[in-house]
Amino acid sequence: MAKPKIKFVPESLHVKTGDTVYVISGKDKGKTGKVLKVFPKKGKIVVENINMITKHMKPSQINPQGGVVTKPAPMFSSKVMLFDEKAGKPTRVGYKFVDGKKVRYSKVSGETL
Repeated sequence: MAKPKIKFVPESLHVKTGDTVYVISGKDKGKTGKVLKVFPKKGKIVVENINMITKHMKPSQINPQGGVVTKPAPMFSSKVMLFDEKAGKPTRVGYKFVDGKKVRYSKVSGETL
């Protein structure tokens, strides 16, 4: 009997594409990077130069040479915190309404994101 792969998937993620994030656990702990892609249904994100994997590519028409390629793999969004560049440290994300619109803000500096 195979156990389920994902135990909990949040309704919405605290990070969006283009955000700078700080890795809080795993092999790349302490590194920062930019979010390239978000998979909300799986609760995962892809961050540039974080969680890099090596993939052995078979020769094809697009890549006639083949070879070994390194690329970032998806990781759970709970392993990262948003990085506040003004404060220079990771922060939690809060939500508030400004002029009838829901906006995200940094808990460290109080700045809207």
